[in-house]
Amino acid sequence: MTIAANVDTAHAVLVADAMSDDGLSPLLNKENFEVVRAKPSERDDLNRFSALLVRSSTQVDAALLAQMPNLKIVARAGVGTDNIDLDAATKHGVIIINAPDGNTISTAEHTFAMMMSLCRNIPQAYSSVKAHEWNRKAFQGTELRGKTLGIVGFGRIGSELAKRAAAFQMPVVVYDPFLTAERAKKVGVTLLSFEELLEAADVITVHTPLTKETKNLFNEENLNKTKPGVFILNCARGGIIDEQALQTAIENGHVAGAALDVFEHEPATNYSLIDLPQVIVTPHIAASTVEAQESVATQVAEEVISVLEGAPAAHSINLPAISEELYEKIRPYYELTNTMGNFVSQCVKTPVQHIDVSFSGSISREDTTVIARSFMAGFLSPRVDAPVNVVNAGVIAEERGISYSQAHNSESYGYANLVQATVHGNAGEFVVQGTYIEAYGPRIVRINEFNVDLFPTGHLIYIRHSDQPGVIGKMGQLLGQHNVNIATMQVGRKEEGGEAIMMLAVDKEISPEVINDLSTFDEILAADMIEL
Repeated sequence: MTIAANVDTAHAVLVADAMSDDGLSPLLNKENFEVVRAKPSERDDLNRFSALLVRSSTQVDAALLAQMPNLKIVARAGVGTDNIDLDAATKHGVIIINAPDGNTISTAEHTFAMMMSLCRNIPQAYSSVKAHEWNRKAFQGTELRGKTLGIVGFGRIGSELAKRAAAFQMPVVVYDPFLTAERAKKVGVTLLSFEELLEAADVITVHTPLTKETKNLFNEENLNKTKPGVFILNCARGGIIDEQALQTAIENGHVAGAALDVFEHEPATNYSLIDLPQVIVTPHIAASTVEAQESVATQVAEEVISVLEGAPAAHSINLPAISEELYEKIRPYYELTNTMGNFVSQCVKTPVQHIDVSFSGSISREDTTVIARSFMAGFLSPRVDAPVNVVNAGVIAEERGISYSQAHNSESYGYANLVQATVHGNAGEFVVQGTYIEAYGPRIVRINEFNVDLFPTGHLIYIRHSDQPGVIGKMGQLLGQHNVNIATMQVGRKEEGGEAIMMLAVDKEISPEVINDLSTFDEILAADMIEL
């Protein structure tokens, strides 16, 4: 179906997935824009479209992009982009945008509605009355006023939730390892450690991405640290809460109840948990409101118009449209800095205020803006529950109270090119240096004061230890007991008998138990698992 075609049409837009007319109104009402609703497979004129709008159904792969040589922008009306080949789009010079803010309010409101329903037994009372019962004593609830709300993860949604909690006179405590004390004070919440939050909160809600650190974050051990009678909510990602551990905690009376919109496996089939009378559930609908769906469609429609009329993209999630020649030229350093940023972020698990990125050698003669932003995107990716890219990294960093700068230096320490990043945070400075060598690829060559030669990929273990005889042997023996094979080992030290580091590449993902066991050695000061 073709809508609002104009004889002087300058831009043809293909809407491949279902979107409302209200959401698309900016495009439908725009002169010189033609909107066509159809699946790509239904069209034999794909070469004439300048823009493609999708939700999650249409697969935007290299084959489709090859059929659309005049395509300038793909707009995802939503957040996730699993159905879009970002690398292929970048190579074709196609901008990919999404709508990262569209579901923030709907998710925050749904979480608060779930909280109220949970504490006041509203779904259970509803079902009872619908069954023609009248049992007022069975559904005595709990007021929110004066109850401490614990928010785990303080991004956009967590921030909106705190505003609503304040209106209900709920003290708010927050655990977010990357939230600065200054920002916490500014928004009126109390920043605590995870253990402190577990002990303090009457109601706990999680709003973090699902990562190796947050997978089963609420396990049996941590649930047992919570207040007796605590309420637990998860409207973020399935898998953050260990569902079996939650079921046990509810059955033994330690957890008063749970409200869940997401599950480890969906559609949810864990009926032994779902069927508990203290559990209320919804089928992953926190973002499913008319307003949210219209909002994301409107947001991308307006940005499509803006980009096609020559303005820069505000929510691009891939490299900005550049020539293939330039992309190939900077790609090694773009990928290097992105990996370095991710690496540093996993090493520095405390709040950060500022990051300096400097370039030396021939790369410093290029425009390094995109490369510096790539470092920031890599650094922020493990810390926020939203896609981060070279376009939005600066905005997201500012929201998190993190500033960054770039510089060009003449000293390259014997390398043709060198990238150095210095992270300034609560734990002091952390410095990493990296380079790209044509025959060997990206390398991390220095971590703080220690020289290394690390290929930054795969499963890594970062160990800080004292340089004493037998440390490497004890560590290797322990890993062997856990059936973990060491692929490579990098060792650096300041001086004999002093502080030293080990960077191990291993063949499989490391469990938290392995890290805990390593940390029991007196000689090991700290151990962290790094996934790249």
